[in-house]
Parts: sequence; C-alpha cells; structure tokens
Amino acid sequence: MTGSADSPPSPAAGPGTLVLAGTPIGDVADAPPRLAAELAGADVVAAEDTRRLRRLTQALGVQVGGRVVSYFEGNEAARTPELVEALAGGARVLLVTDAGMPSVSDPGYRLVAAAVERDIRVTAVPGPSAVLTALALSGLPVDRFCFEGFLPRKAGERLSRLREAAEERRTLVYFESPRRLDDTLAAMAEAFGDERRAAVCRELTKTYEEVRRGSLKELAEWAAPGDVRGEITVVVAGAPDKDPGELGPDELVRRVRVREEAGERRKEAIAAVAAEVGLPKREVFDAVVAAKNAAGGA
Repeated sequence: MTGSADSPPSPAAGPGTLVLAGTPIGDVADAPPRLAAELAGADVVAAEDTRRLRRLTQALGVQVGGRVVSYFEGNEAARTPELVEALAGGARVLLVTDAGMPSVSDPGYRLVAAAVERDIRVTAVPGPSAVLTALALSGLPVDRFCFEGFLPRKAGERLSRLREAAEERRTLVYFESPRRLDDTLAAMAEAFGDERRAAVCRELTKTYEEVRRGSLKELAEWAAPGDVRGEITVVVAGAPDKDPGELGPDELVRRVRVREEAGERRKEAIAAVAAEVGLPKREVFDAVVAAKNAAGGA
C-alpha cells in the first residue's frame, strides 16, 4: 500500500507533526483505516517493539516509508530528545505501541510533553482501546469512570492503593498481569468489600475473548487456581452512595483506617470521616475505640 489521497502530507518547512496512532488490541482487522497511510507516509516510525510492528505492517500489506526506531520504556528518556529534534526539523513522526493508544500505560507521555513544550503539533489516529472496550462490555455504569492503570506489584503497596480508591464513586478500570490476577482480586475484595460488582475482561477482540462478571468474592474464587491466561483488564463498580444511617461501626473504622494508611493522623481521619458521612465525630471516635479494644488494644 502506498501514498494516496488519504496519505499524510510531506514534511514542510518549520516544525513537523507528532502522530499518536492506535493499534489493534487483538484483531488486526480493527486497525483504523488511516493507520496504513500514516505508516507509509511517516518520516520516522517510533515503535515500542519493532518486531511486532513488522508483523502488523505485513498483516496490513503496507510498506513503511521512513526510518524505524525503537521507543520503549528502557530507552524512552534517551530517545525522546532525538525524536523532538527530528520533529523540530519538519519530520512527521508516527508513534505506535504494542497495542492500543500510546501514552495509556505505554510509552508516549514523555514525547508528547516534550513536543508540546516546543510548540510542535501533536495529533492522533484514534484506534482500539482496552479501557473503553472493557468498560462497554462490563455491564457496569460507564457515565463516569477513572483509569487506574497497573497496581503496584508488592502486596502491601497494592492493598494500600486499593484502599485509597475504596470510596471512589466512579467505575474503576485496571490493567493486570494474569500472574497476579488472583492476588489482585483477593485484595480488591478486602479493600472494596466482597459484594462489590466487577468484571474481568480477558483477551479482548481475540479468539478466546472472555468477560467474567460477578462479585469480587466470586471472581477472586474463580481466579484462585492461578491459571488465568492472556491480556487482562479489570473493571470494578464505584462505591455505592450510602445513607449515614446505613453505615455500621465496621465501615466507619475501615474509612478511618484508609485515611490513616494514607498518612493522616487518627484525630484528623476521624474528623474527616465524620464530615464525609454526616455523623458526629464522637460516634466515629467511639467506633474506632471499640474496634481497638476488641482487637486487644492493637
């Protein structure tokens, strides 16, 4: 496939253009139509994995017209200035990652920020997104959501991060490794509660696509054998709105603990939770003291 009426323009005098291109997250037929034209017409193609880029271009039947360079987490900092100089010289630089949109849990943000700093034009070829695809398939509310990316690998840090998000009302979207999925779902059940609804989306748009929906407890039990495979996106319902009268002492104590683990002093955490749920500080304080006594003063 070569240049056509849809091909990107040739470099002109002055700064060039940085193009962020979405690539298929599974099925190559999902590649946006403009992607082939951009691959053929770019002066430089920066790819997260040049081998995967080669397979993609072969599947699309397109010949890359410009220079191909690698651009991944390990060389992102060092290669960004080189690409910015090419852009400043008038080049059209196309950035592609292994799957989905650059910058979304993939290399790209650093280059975009540097280009913007130099007043270089940045545009995009919209393409498939695991975040939006998983949201749409989850069956959970999608009017408001937040993307949390990958959680920390260490168990303590992971649980702490989840507890920070426990009161988030928006639907939450996470990426996770299949090797850690069982531990992550168990930690989510602990931080968010066993009955919080969620969906595990596996191998989206691929042959063995699967969407497993249920409570976090059910999903954690399903994943417990540790044999889930493939690319994983987890979607979790936001925290439900609760009337203060429905909040038991255990929930009040949990909210105080989340704030303490985030660095607040106990007195401040109690006051904040009381204001948050519309209860007297004394009631929250009493719940914390009772829980402390029940645990043997720990």
